[in-house]
Amino acid sequence: MERIDKIIASQGVYSRSEVKTLIKKKRVTVDGEVIKAYDLKVDAAKSLIVVDGKPLKFQKNVYLMLNKPKGYVSATEDRDHKTVLELVPEEFSGRDLFPAGRLDRDTTGLMIITDDGVLAHNILAPKKHVQKIYHVELDVPVTEEMIQGFESGVELNDGVCKPASLTITGEKTGTVTLKEGRYHQIKRMFGCYGGKVTELHRLAMGNLHLPSDLAEGQCRELTEEELKQLQQII
Repeated sequence: MERIDKIIASQGVYSRSEVKTLIKKKRVTVDGEVIKAYDLKVDAAKSLIVVDGKPLKFQKNVYLMLNKPKGYVSATEDRDHKTVLELVPEEFSGRDLFPAGRLDRDTTGLMIITDDGVLAHNILAPKKHVQKIYHVELDVPVTEEMIQGFESGVELNDGVCKPASLTITGEKTGTVTLKEGRYHQIKRMFGCYGGKVTELHRLAMGNLHLPSDLAEGQCRELTEEELKQLQQII
């Protein structure tokens, strides 16, 4: 049970003060009854809330999938660069969204944007070991030495990495699977073998894969099945 003004405002269409005005003008009903008190507590999941004649489609949390392009930073705001939130559809602009995890400004691919702090924490928690898969392109050939080194655990200046999988897909391309997420980890790992990453693209997080029909720069809500796949990894 939550206050009616808080429930309506949480959906990102109206501010709390605008909701109070709507209620004062008798433009909000709950289960057919006009609401007069903005602090009335209701169960949003069980009640029919109507604002200006339109039923409220209550969503406690929003889960968006973004195919991140280059040039955007994984932040809610930045003074010098465009942020991934600028790619979120206008209909979600009123919600307190943030990226669940980060991709470097020059890295592309799958990113989750949400207002669910618990889910985001679990995706990022080291003890969860959430698997992430990347396509990588190098300026040098991918070698067996790199493959074996990744499997053993590459030693960086902040410690030894957990074992990772590297599969060769071309002379200078491969697929990397990680179960941790250190700063610039993949770039630094290849750097230990004299390789420079020229392209990095995230393909999947756990069971959730970036769909082929989601174009670069596009952002949409997860389907029910995709949300289940995301929740399975945590």
